[in-house]
Amino acid sequence: MNSDDIYEKLRKFMDGLPTGFPETESGVEIKILKKLFTPEQASLFMELTFELETVETIANRTGIESSILNLKLEEMAAQGLLFRDHQDNMVRYQNFHFIVGIYEFQLNTLDKELAEMIEEYLPHFGMALAGAGVKTKQLRVAPVSSALDTASPVANYNMIRELIKDQELISVTNCICRKEQGLLENHCDYPHETCFGFGKFADYYIDNEMGRKIEISEAMEILDLAEESGLVLSPSNTKEISFICCCCPCCCPTLRYSKFAPKPAEMFKTYYQADIDAEICTSCQECFKRCPMEAIQEGQETSEINKDRCIGCGLCVSVCSENSISLQAIQGVEDPPEFLEDVFQQIRQERQI
Repeated sequence: MNSDDIYEKLRKFMDGLPTGFPETESGVEIKILKKLFTPEQASLFMELTFELETVETIANRTGIESSILNLKLEEMAAQGLLFRDHQDNMVRYQNFHFIVGIYEFQLNTLDKELAEMIEEYLPHFGMALAGAGVKTKQLRVAPVSSALDTASPVANYNMIRELIKDQELISVTNCICRKEQGLLENHCDYPHETCFGFGKFADYYIDNEMGRKIEISEAMEILDLAEESGLVLSPSNTKEISFICCCCPCCCPTLRYSKFAPKPAEMFKTYYQADIDAEICTSCQECFKRCPMEAIQEGQETSEINKDRCIGCGLCVSVCSENSISLQAIQGVEDPPEFLEDVFQQIRQERQI
């Protein structure tokens, strides 16, 4: 099999993973794979499963000698080409889909060439996933803490600070979206070190020197900074959180592309929408520039919320000096799945793979 064949085979294989890896007319996705994987690594990636396995299990299946296999897997893990987990004094490996996954694992190695390829590919990736009828989101929107006092009731999985306090291992990393845009000379003034990992994801980022271990107190300080800066909290769409992205509207592709849609609210998993008390609002318009989706507009007598655009982040609440904005629960929204594996399983079912 020549190298072009192996990359096309890898592309099809990765398209069978939960979030897919669709082809394009330009073939940019093949260029991405050639940039990331050697032919040998591409072959080994396809020998792995989407379940964590020990070296011995993989060796028995592939016939590769364990010591050689271990070196190859460790090299790929260090390059962010697969996922590695340490648990109970045992190391296990699995392949992983492209987003959220291998792309984010390129934090240390992302260069301008790859950034340009990713920028070309991301819109097609998102449209293909939506076109496949996928309704389950990998991430959701959670309200910032200052907005929770205005929201009733508040489910435990939306109380981000309380969830973080329960975590035994926390990492923080730079945002790869802001790094990518910086490489493309679209420099972002928002804070960069704002993305959290928990548990096995924190272990992976720390072990690969993509992030650093932090204590709960520093995590709270970073959340304070994120809210002050106007970043949208985007945790994994699970009750047991695996990661939290703190997203800016200029770099996050989901926020960037959704902003141009007529109804951005339909593109997010969220549990709240903002509401303005017309009797209190003075139309100072401080909330206008705070909203990442431009969901607040001037009405006939007071400021108004466009419900088709509001994603329930709560950022407007914290800048309202008159306390006229509150968060109202959206009725009928299903609870998130318990674990990330459940999210992946739901996406697979919706894609019928």
